[in-house]
Amino acid sequence: MAAKTLYGLEEILAEELIGLGANDIQISRRVVTFEGDKELMYKANFCCRTALKILKPIVRFRANNPDEVYEQIKKLYWPEYLSADKTFAIDAVVYSETFTHSKFVSYRVKDAIVDCFTEKDLQRPSIRVNNPDIQLHLHISHNECTLSFDSSGESLHKRGYRTEEIEAPLNEVLAAGMILKTGWRGESHFVDPMCGSGTLLIEAALIAMNIAPGVFRSKYAFEKWDDFDAELFEKISTDDSREREFNYKCFGSDISRKAIAAATKNVKNAGLFKYVELKVLPFREMQENPGKGILITNPPYGERLRPNDLMNLYAMIGERLKHVFSGYEAWIISSNPAGFDKIGLKPASKMKLINGALNCEYRQYVLFSGKRKDRTGFILPN
Repeated sequence: MAAKTLYGLEEILAEELIGLGANDIQISRRVVTFEGDKELMYKANFCCRTALKILKPIVRFRANNPDEVYEQIKKLYWPEYLSADKTFAIDAVVYSETFTHSKFVSYRVKDAIVDCFTEKDLQRPSIRVNNPDIQLHLHISHNECTLSFDSSGESLHKRGYRTEEIEAPLNEVLAAGMILKTGWRGESHFVDPMCGSGTLLIEAALIAMNIAPGVFRSKYAFEKWDDFDAELFEKISTDDSREREFNYKCFGSDISRKAIAAATKNVKNAGLFKYVELKVLPFREMQENPGKGILITNPPYGERLRPNDLMNLYAMIGERLKHVFSGYEAWIISSNPAGFDKIGLKPASKMKLINGALNCEYRQYVLFSGKRKDRTGFILPN
């Protein structure tokens, strides 16, 4: 099988799959391939925080144009894969100089499947773009093509708890990956002082209690497959034996009342109000931290702020980190290098992530407490 993810989260996803019992793990760009049985496929969909899709490959081949794709797909005996009473759809993702139109490639795959039925005088299955019985996924990298069954359906980042959004909400898979990359698993407080609609806070609480992200989701594509084992999936989806206590809290604040109202609704949807505390509070007005903890936040990158306002914002972030969050680890994601410079603190580590279409850095700051002469490790500039 193949698990798709976001750039930079491949190793985290591999660790998740290993924890579920996957074998023969292979890490590539934005995908982790692995071996396992039907139970593992169900678990990967239900439990993986950093997977976008779980795919089950049908065939791999090389092709240099859409007609060659058509010929390769038509070679398969499709009545073995699709029955006439099933609907199907094809989703294509293309990274290629040769293939420039993903929709046209999808049409050629559809033509090949339909022609396979009609040339054998068999009743053909119907196309249904929305909510088909069988979702097929074609991935083309240069001239390497893989056609797979999509066992997930709607992208797994759509957990189901986020019904309220503000502008540019953080992808749930990216939020979970950011938290998992820090090594935090709920052994201290979690703070997001620019929390928006609350995605980081909710994902943090789920991680802290080891609650599977699939608990909020109503359906998966594999439930429409002929070999769907409802009893096995019910056993997986109702198993709470790995959940644990969370003895701290997730603290979220934002300058926007609208954002906090959205976060409040989403936290309630997730059933986590006991563990998440929210308030309307500008970061610059924060005077104290809640005690032992970690801070992770996603500040504005500059698309909707004037340059001077943006640089002042990042300078304020550095000042508040230094004066309010000593003793913390702080992690910040941004696509704005000049903003990072304005924070004025030396990062302990940097890593590349992609947020939507934006190339970002994810930086760690170790905020020492005590006097400068007593510090070891990373030194914060004046």
